[in-house]
Amino acid sequence: MMQSFNCPLPLIRHETVQMGHGAGGKLSRELMQAVFMPHLGNVFLDMLDDQAKLSLPSGQVAFTTDTYVISPVFFPGGTIGSLAVNGTVNDLSVGGAKPLYLSAGFVLEEGFPLVDLVRIVADMADAARTAGVLIVTGDTKVVQKGSCDGIFINTSGIGLLRDDVSLSCRNLKPGDRVLLSGTAGDHGMSIMTAREALSFQGDIASDCASLNRMIESVLDAVPQVHAMRDPTRGGVAAVLNELASASAAGIEIQEHAVPVRAEVRGACELLGIDPLHVANEGKLVAVVPEPYASKVLDVMRSFEEGRDAAVIGSVTADHPGMVVMRTSLGSRRIVDLPAGELLPRIC
Repeated sequence: MMQSFNCPLPLIRHETVQMGHGAGGKLSRELMQAVFMPHLGNVFLDMLDDQAKLSLPSGQVAFTTDTYVISPVFFPGGTIGSLAVNGTVNDLSVGGAKPLYLSAGFVLEEGFPLVDLVRIVADMADAARTAGVLIVTGDTKVVQKGSCDGIFINTSGIGLLRDDVSLSCRNLKPGDRVLLSGTAGDHGMSIMTAREALSFQGDIASDCASLNRMIESVLDAVPQVHAMRDPTRGGVAAVLNELASASAAGIEIQEHAVPVRAEVRGACELLGIDPLHVANEGKLVAVVPEPYASKVLDVMRSFEEGRDAAVIGSVTADHPGMVVMRTSLGSRRIVDLPAGELLPRIC
C-alpha cells in the first residue's frame, strides 16, 4: 500500500526557527515570504536580488553600521527590532545626514520562536516607516542552538549629507552651550529592570526612538550647530568626555539642569549608578553657539522626543579635555568616563 508523502519540515508546522530556515532552500524562501516580506517589502527588497540597486542624489553620503545584541530582546519601550532601526537612523542623523536606506542582517538561533521573530520584524517595519527610511537588502543566518542568544541583528545605513552644516566633535568653542534633548538614563535602566526583574515605583521605559525628524528641523533652523552625538553606551558622560577631548576644550555642566526622571534617579541611587553613565537610545546632545541655544531648545521642545530638552552646561576654556559638574550643593566634581561596562548587551 502506497503511503502519502509528508514534507518533513513544512514551515507552517514549526513554531520555532529550524536550521533549515537558514539553508537557502525551500524553508529559507518560506521564511522570507511568510515573515520578512509582508512587513519589510518595498520596491527594492521585492526584487530579491543579492544587492539593492539604488539611485542616490548627488552629494556626499554617510554610511554606518551597528550590530544589536541586546538582552532581553523585548523591553519596556521597544524591541531589538525597533532598536536596530532607530540606532542606525540616529547614527546617520547626528552626523547631519538624511537617512535613506538600511540593510538588515539576522543571526537566528535554532529554536527561536517564530512568533517572536514576526513581532520583531513588524517593529522594524514600524520604526522604518516612522523614520521615513527603507530596508532595501538583508540576510539571514541560522546557527545551532546554544551558539547565540536568540537573535542578533546588524543594520547598516546610507544617508545623504547636508552641505549647509559642518558637525564635528572637534568644533567646540568656549562659550558654546551644551543641550540635552531629554531625560538621561531611561533606556539603560529600562533594560536593567527588565533583565533583573527589579521593581521600582513608577514605570521605567526605554526612550528608543528615531531622532532624524527633530534633528532635521534643528539644522533647518540653526545650521550653525557645532556638534551632535547620541549618548548611547557610556551615556551622557561618555559623549561629553569625547567632545571635550576631541576639541581640547572644557565642559562644565550644572547638576540641577540635567533632566532625569524621578523613577530613574531613584533606581540609580538604589543601585549606586550615576545616571550620566547610563545608556540612552532616543536622546541627543547638541553643542550650539550661545546666540542660537534658545532657538535650538525651542525646536527640540516642539517634538515629543525633545519635550524635556534643556541647556545643561557650557564649553569653557578652563580644564581642557575635562568635564566638570557643578553640583546642587555648590561644589564641583569631575565627570569621568565610565570605569567599565555597567551592563553588558544593552544595545
